[in-house]
Amino acid sequence: MDLANKNQINPSKIMQIGMGFWASKTLLTAVNLQLFTHLAKGDMPGKEIQNNLGLNHRSLFDFLDTLVALGFLKRTGLKENAKYGNSEDSNLFLDKNKPSYMGGILEMANNRLYPFWNDLEESLKTGKPQNETKNGGKPLFEAIYANEDRLREFIHGMGGVQAGNFMKLAHDFDFSKYKTICDVGGSGANLSIHIAKNNSHIKCTSFDLPPVGPIAKKNVENMGLSDRIEVSSGDFFMDELPRADVITMGNILHDWGTDDKLMLIKKAYNALPEGGALIVIENIIDDDRNKNAFGLMMSLNMAIETEQGFDFTASDFNQWAKEAGFSSTSVMPLTGPSSAVIAIK
Repeated sequence: MDLANKNQINPSKIMQIGMGFWASKTLLTAVNLQLFTHLAKGDMPGKEIQNNLGLNHRSLFDFLDTLVALGFLKRTGLKENAKYGNSEDSNLFLDKNKPSYMGGILEMANNRLYPFWNDLEESLKTGKPQNETKNGGKPLFEAIYANEDRLREFIHGMGGVQAGNFMKLAHDFDFSKYKTICDVGGSGANLSIHIAKNNSHIKCTSFDLPPVGPIAKKNVENMGLSDRIEVSSGDFFMDELPRADVITMGNILHDWGTDDKLMLIKKAYNALPEGGALIVIENIIDDDRNKNAFGLMMSLNMAIETEQGFDFTASDFNQWAKEAGFSSTSVMPLTGPSSAVIAIK
């Protein structure tokens, strides 16, 4: 190695990633404290923020100025003379009072995932989940579905995270030759709402477990789409899927092992007519498995959260879809690390 190349090599990326939890925990703490919701009312001096959030003076300005340096807050003045306000993206996505709020997933990251990821090494050695089940707690979905407030927060958080993907799919996918869609594991009916708003000829069904029904119905009513979106209850393990021209699954398949993935894809095949489409929205890992770091880390997260779940590549999906009987598959990039993989019957 020549000296010129040696001089270009530096440890900054190692430090940035290795100490990345500093930045992550600073943002997650700000979300948990509802700092951005408070600041959505207007810019505030540090003393007022301190009183509102019940903080100690010692690290107040270090905390707020870190959020300025990371780009989540803006500031005029300095320290005691400073006023703090939200950046544009914080204001849109981290204010709890806006429908665009996506902090639910970050609250979950702070309150649940952050401590569980401390046991990644144990997960890699044992292949066992590292969440509540490790200490005899209920599995993730069972625990969430058992508590109405937690379920509402989870559904709201997931809807916020997927909003960009759902909008892009509803806008970019050609729904003109289809009349009906069924969103399997439809949660708060967010995808159905986006598709119905963008495609006035389509009738939608949002299909999920019974406890989800009232939350989805309220979302649909609030958007004035009750005549176009039906909320249907069932269990995709026990029941056949409702018949439709298009079946969608948003972040469903990665929760399960290969056998269950294949079973769900086959159920979708059986519920579709000839020419029908299965659309799966996930953080699809690139086929070379060396670019979509978020998709790969989401797969590690599934190892921490589930018994057998994992994320997958488009070629993995293609193999399962062909095995289920689908004739062709394609990939549609969505926002960030997410894509839709589409199988045609």
